[in-house]
Amino acid sequence: MSRRYILPLLFGLIGAAILIGLGSWQVSRLQWKQDILAAIEAKIMAAPVALPAAPGEADRYLPVQAEGRLTGEGLRVLASRKLIGAGYREIAVLETGGRRVMVDLGFVTEGIAFTLPEAPASVIGNLHWPAEVDSFTPVPDLAKGLWFARDVPAMAQALNTEPVLIIARAPVVPEAEPLPVDASAIPNDHLGYAITWFSLAAVWLGMTVLFLWRINRRKA
Repeated sequence: MSRRYILPLLFGLIGAAILIGLGSWQVSRLQWKQDILAAIEAKIMAAPVALPAAPGEADRYLPVQAEGRLTGEGLRVLASRKLIGAGYREIAVLETGGRRVMVDLGFVTEGIAFTLPEAPASVIGNLHWPAEVDSFTPVPDLAKGLWFARDVPAMAQALNTEPVLIIARAPVVPEAEPLPVDASAIPNDHLGYAITWFSLAAVWLGMTVLFLWRINRRKA
């Protein structure tokens, strides 16, 4: 083989091998992520247990059941639902066992009159600390009790509760439709990344073949 072909061929094959390796790595990461999501879904749907004394990161998605009383205190978080429109997540304070925690009661459509009740309540849901706040999130309107994202530590400070949020998975009050925790919001983009790397490898090989063909034509 002529020397003029060797360097482009090696460059093409090595580059394609690297891209194929990156795609294969993403395929393995896809399986890893799917296993994690399956474990999370199983955890979410498990039988509820009593609210832990000091919930932490290890208790994220833990199903819990709490008996107590809604105090009538709370706030609302701006939200929207496909095919329904704008509304609010109603966050209420629950007193249970001498503790004050927060409960995400669910979604109430904008325009529907809703007042947080003062009443006994039985809550079944999942512990969660949503990561919804970023540099673009507006500052909450504390006077109106209106928030634009669920920020558990900040909401707990505003409501004088523990930084604990239970996302109801069964109705607590009739007016609020529960929006239970699920794994659909957890990103899993590894398949897309794998397709991208494999596509780049195919393009890389195609360009290599084209380059070698042009070299051959010049020689001819």
